[in-house]
Amino acid sequence: MKKVKKILFVFLFIIVILFVVVAIYSFYQKPKYEGELQLKQIQEKTTVYFDDFGVPHIYANTQKDAMVTLGYVHAQDRLWQMELLRRIVPGKLSEIFGSAALKNDKFFVGLGIEEASHKAIVNLDKKSLAYQLTLAYLDGINQYIEEGATPIEFQLLGIKKQKFTIEDVYNVFGYMSFSFAMAQKTDPLLTDIRNKYGMDYLKDFGIDGSFKTTQIKISKRKTQEYGAIAKSIALLLDQSPVAPFVGSNSWVIAPPKTKNKKVIFANDPHIGFSQPGTWYEAHIVTPDFELYGCYLAGTPFPLLGHNREYAYGLTMFENDDVDFYQEENNLNENNQYKSKEGFRNYVIRNKTIKVKDSANVVLNIKVSHHGPIMNDLLSGLKSKKPVAMSWIYTQQPIRIIEAVYAISHAKNIDDFQKGVSLIVAPGLNVMYGDTKGNVGWWASGKLYKHNKGVNTNFILDGASGKEDITEYIDFSKNPSAVNPDWNYVYSANNQPEAIDGFLYPGYYLPEDRAKRITQLLDSKSNWDKNSVSKMITDNTSVVAPEVVKNLISNLNLKSLSKTENEAIGILKSWNGSNNLNDVAPTIYNKWIYLYLKNTFQDELGADAFKQFLGTHIMKQIVARQIANANSPWWDNVTTKKQKETRSQILTSSFTEAIATLENQLGSSVSKWEWSKVHTVEYQHPLGKLAILKPFFNVGPFNVPGSVEVINNQFFDFSEDGFYKVKGGPSSRRVIDFSDIENSWGILPTGQSGNPFSQHYNDQSDLYNAGKFRKMKLNKEEIIRSSTKLVFSPLKN
Repeated sequence: MKKVKKILFVFLFIIVILFVVVAIYSFYQKPKYEGELQLKQIQEKTTVYFDDFGVPHIYANTQKDAMVTLGYVHAQDRLWQMELLRRIVPGKLSEIFGSAALKNDKFFVGLGIEEASHKAIVNLDKKSLAYQLTLAYLDGINQYIEEGATPIEFQLLGIKKQKFTIEDVYNVFGYMSFSFAMAQKTDPLLTDIRNKYGMDYLKDFGIDGSFKTTQIKISKRKTQEYGAIAKSIALLLDQSPVAPFVGSNSWVIAPPKTKNKKVIFANDPHIGFSQPGTWYEAHIVTPDFELYGCYLAGTPFPLLGHNREYAYGLTMFENDDVDFYQEENNLNENNQYKSKEGFRNYVIRNKTIKVKDSANVVLNIKVSHHGPIMNDLLSGLKSKKPVAMSWIYTQQPIRIIEAVYAISHAKNIDDFQKGVSLIVAPGLNVMYGDTKGNVGWWASGKLYKHNKGVNTNFILDGASGKEDITEYIDFSKNPSAVNPDWNYVYSANNQPEAIDGFLYPGYYLPEDRAKRITQLLDSKSNWDKNSVSKMITDNTSVVAPEVVKNLISNLNLKSLSKTENEAIGILKSWNGSNNLNDVAPTIYNKWIYLYLKNTFQDELGADAFKQFLGTHIMKQIVARQIANANSPWWDNVTTKKQKETRSQILTSSFTEAIATLENQLGSSVSKWEWSKVHTVEYQHPLGKLAILKPFFNVGPFNVPGSVEVINNQFFDFSEDGFYKVKGGPSSRRVIDFSDIENSWGILPTGQSGNPFSQHYNDQSDLYNAGKFRKMKLNKEEIIRSSTKLVFSPLKN
């Protein structure tokens, strides 16, 4: 008995010791939200109030002191995220993740972003305030690296902390710019379809601009196979430890349509979900400057922001800024390729990628005047001829630091527009509203034209020069609207109207969200903060019920079972909502997936069909292709002796959908609620390991919303019938200039990326319930609800 007691005592003692060790470790790992610290590079005392959700409100006597402080507090909450982001472009993920990240590293090293960043830095005005404040921000990050706690992720992966440089800032913006692009997922796939089946098969895709969908109104002031390109790039972005940018909604309502006769601004950029989330919020106040902004990790100026004078945000333009060119090598000299001027030498870039626990990988990257040759950078690309990728971001001078500084420091709407004009890529819809009653939208990006008849949805001919860019369009011709007669501006990634008869090509999303936004905005003229907040979490599709009518009208209804008839009844009465207790979305999405599979997979094959599901083209064609009884896609090419019809495909798909749902969710149709199949989990890169998942990941949650509703919670279709949300609103903001100090915002999980912080996931319940918190500007209120961290100049 004594022996048992002794063993128990020892066991309890070990448990207590472990508990104490964990408690001490957790205490030192937490971000410091109160007390006093000394900071190098600041000239005067600076105070940071961390509010009840961990947002820092920085009060400084100079902008430089504020930026040093911002760098420090940003790093203590997001250093791990900063480290991940800065490693992508220079191909340094393999150093920490090993060979699993090698494909990603090879691709991004080959793009040439690093070289473009270097050129931009050389040409940056070193006397400019934008440059000086960027360095101040980096000083703050680097002091935290020297003195602050080492993030647990660094310790688990054996990462050595290294100072941040301005190259890292540019590389982060470069990655952000690339992750918008849709051409790399689409052009090779469409080229394969054209080469294999002909142009008739592409009529349903609307790539000729024939889809007359809701457009943003403008107001002024051979047979090579290329599918491996689409497959490889889509896989790289899907498996990236940092979420790509995808879509977004925004609308700005002018005073004549608001209850209090002041501008109301709404924005929710759609980005792949991750933990930590994309944005870090911070509020800076100095005697000559104030801004509440949302920052990317490792960048000094916010892409989303507001103050007492104006608000701004963004959505993705979705313009085509990537072209692929098939080059033609010199048969007698492998280092030369054909151009319209004759043979030219490839430029060779030599790169070395360090791989954890393996030998270094040396790359010799060939670059034509169009761009890098992709054949050796993408696994599976078996084209006999070299394929180059031309991307406007690396082809034109980059002024992203100056641009983001300008839009975050604008004095008026004209200053703001000048800042927008500096953005070469990515293409953005930049939204604006101010206290004077102005509302504006500008499509940013360096737009260009080819010769008439060149379709940039396909792989282009690089040898003749006939399909090269012929004209760069002046920014004054970019789509825009300022103070239009209809008293609002909006963007939902849909195509803008033509300018001078030219409809700019792109990979625009379908009209669903745009149609719903304009329907709601046109319906009333007394908008306030509450009604806008309900609109930004709206779950209703105005297009889906019309699609359902078309689906049902083509069914063979004579031999339906009791369960199938019950499902049809639910669909017929559906208003397009995607709430947690709705049943119709469960039936609808299963039917849509099986219709797509049974219609397109026989021609495309399993791999290409999966790629197709990940494109904006797929979302565009659903409503249109179902309406086309003569579409060549209806025929199943694997059944040689019969030609399937639309009715046959849609009927068999419906029967299969109901049977699989019965097997998945049971025989009671009324219990097939959307909440049972539509879930989200915010995943940390280390949360992929089962043992670490509970500590690092946030969720899962059952969530409302769906693909292409305003509350755009997007997912990949899968065989198992579960819709795991992979992205959505990365921030929701409602800024009311009639009550600017009490504007609303929310993040999907929390402000901090440090899992030991109380602000790691403290917004997730509010976010998924469609609720908000204040984005505080009133100093007295901030002080009452905050902890205080005081930074003093370091005395020598």
